Amino acid sequence: MLDIKFVRENKEIVKENIKKKFQDEKLSLVDEVIRLDEEKRTLQLKGDELRKNRNLISNEIGSLMRQKNIEDANRKKEEVTEINKKLEDIEKEETAISKELRSKMMLIPNIIDSSVPIGEDDSYNVEIEKFGEPLVPDYEIPYHADIVEKLNGLDKEAAGRTSGNGFYYLIGDIARLHSAMLSYARDFMIDKGFTYCVPPFMIRSDVVDGVMSFEEMDDMMYKIENEDLYLIGTSEHSMIGKFKGQIVKESELPITLTSYSPCFRKEVGAHGIEERGLYRVHQFEKQEMVVLCKKEEAMDWYNKMWKYTVEFFRSLDVPVRTLECCSGDLADLKVKSCDVEAWSPRQKKYFEVGSCSTLGDAQARRLSIRAKGENGNYLVSTLNNPVVGLCTQIGNWLKSLNFQAKSTLISA
Repeated sequence: MLDIKFVRENKEIVKENIKKKFQDEKLSLVDEVIRLDEEKRTLQLKGDELRKNRNLISNEIGSLMRQKNIEDANRKKEEVTEINKKLEDIEKEETAISKELRSKMMLIPNIIDSSVPIGEDDSYNVEIEKFGEPLVPDYEIPYHADIVEKLNGLDKEAAGRTSGNGFYYLIGDIARLHSAMLSYARDFMIDKGFTYCVPPFMIRSDVVDGVMSFEEMDDMMYKIENEDLYLIGTSEHSMIGKFKGQIVKESELPITLTSYSPCFRKEVGAHGIEERGLYRVHQFEKQEMVVLCKKEEAMDWYNKMWKYTVEFFRSLDVPVRTLECCSGDLADLKVKSCDVEAWSPRQKKYFEVGSCSTLGDAQARRLSIRAKGENGNYLVSTLNNPVVGLCTQIGNWLKSLNFQAKSTLISA
């Protein structure tokens, strides 16, 4: 969420940013929030003036009472009563306007970085660099679901009976591989100086509103019936929410965390034959990295974090490439994002395995996360990036690594 003062003073910049994100339907929001902000500030001035008059009259009442001028004192008390009624009406109106203003402000996308390429969708994302040689072996690579089936490692039929489509049982060596990869990812990030965390797997609606846009929430989140709780779609949600309403010491920055969690997501629509294996499932597990830092350090951390993902997959001998996400492919809270994609020799193409994002102070503003510095308090910047996601990506590894080498790894 943007600073209303910034919107007020940079209306055309905010509108141009909306156009760059191809969200012209939101252009009217800029004028609406400026109008609401003006109404709110007018009410605040009226309220301040009434409170000032009330204080003056209250002093007069005290003086009149000391002079035993009861009749005039009672008339002044009636004036105070009338002022209190007016203040009550103003405060109710101000509360309603503030609520409407915030809801509309939360729909206005964050200002993207000047380096972000302009494009309507992910087809305009720009390749930055390749790491490793994307080879295709001279033998046929089996589909990952066939590999898992050969190892008796997956039972989606039984999961369908217990939970419905989009769930699974992992069994034997595949379950061991799943656990081993999470442990490796955890220790990989600990070696980078990150602190390991296991967060709550449910969060309240005010945290959800703080970490993501309404569109993302509707597309992703599962709501717990009759509870103000949502199942998390990623541990980033819990980890950023951990600092809600807090003022951290500047000396504690940067805060670097790596968190494990199961992730629960709605997956809507048809996605072809790849659904047969471990794709488009409603539940998987992930190791995440989250950073809170000073604004001026955010871009340095952004570059470190996507490089960690590249290093992680290259340590598994998986060829990867990086893509600069275009403006239309960025979620509303994101300032800049880089996708890391791994090479699939079976499909003869790259597929996403990570997406590193810097969100500026958008999440911090929504959740009131500040740092205490020498010159006062300020909003921190937040960044996130998955280390690895399972089981959604365990199938990706099985198809992206050399099948013979992978079979050896599983046997070991």
